Amino acid sequence: MGRRSDHSRDELRALILQAGEAVIAERGLSGFSAREVAKRVGYTIGTIHNVFGNVDGLITAINTRTFELWAEALEARLEQAREDRIAALVAAYFAFARANPLRWPAIYEHRPAPETISPEQAEVRQRLMRVVVREVAVTLGRGPDEAIGTLARSLVATVHGHCTFDVSGAWAAMGERDVEAAALARVRESIAAARTG
Repeated sequence: MGRRSDHSRDELRALILQAGEAVIAERGLSGFSAREVAKRVGYTIGTIHNVFGNVDGLITAINTRTFELWAEALEARLEQAREDRIAALVAAYFAFARANPLRWPAIYEHRPAPETISPEQAEVRQRLMRVVVREVAVTLGRGPDEAIGTLARSLVATVHGHCTFDVSGAWAAMGERDVEAAALARVRESIAAARTG
């Protein structure tokens, strides 16, 4: 039985989002079920649709929250970093993925319709890349520009690939040991090439 009058719309949104985050963290995107979310909060799937538009909207909100937490984790690691902020970024990327092995890949597995992402959500999602662009620009002694943005996205893709192999266990299966060090080495090589190029 739904508790339709127990919560305001904002309270419902927070409640459903929290339950949805837990389901993604426990089961990943492939095991995600709006029915399970509804069961956990004591409302119907119709309530989820009413609050988030549809299940796609809920997953988009969950992943946006993951982006937010991830950017906060990067910033927190950078606050503790002394000189080698690029190493801190790479370490923070790996740390977040390892701590969220099912939640982290859901960001990349979910393909929301463009209209599902609100301008506010897009702003939250872009924060992560802005942090990387800023740090790469500082390391190169330049201001952020289009070339720095392209390089930063390429570096994220490099680290992401290594990180995916690490979280999935594929890196160890290939007989390799320190995936994080390998990723950092590739990042340093790319930055060095950009500096001389």
